[in-house]
Amino acid sequence: MTGNGGERTAGGAEMDDTSDRGAGGPRCPHCEEPMYKRHCKYVCPHHGVIIDCSDPFR
Repeated sequence: MTGNGGERTAGGAEMDDTSDRGAGGPRCPHCEEPMYKRHCKYVCPHHGVIIDCSDPFR
C-alpha cells in the first residue's frame, strides 16, 4: 500500500480508481482473473500488464 491509499499490482504498478476494472473485460490467460483497462493496456491484478494496444493479435 502506498502513502496515498492506492494499491499496487504484483508488477509494482499503482492502481487507482480511474481504471475500468472487471465488468466484461478480458480475463488473464494465466490465472483467469478479470483484468482492468489502464490507458492502452489490460492489467492483471496478479501478473501486471498482459495485453498492450500494440499487440498485433488483439
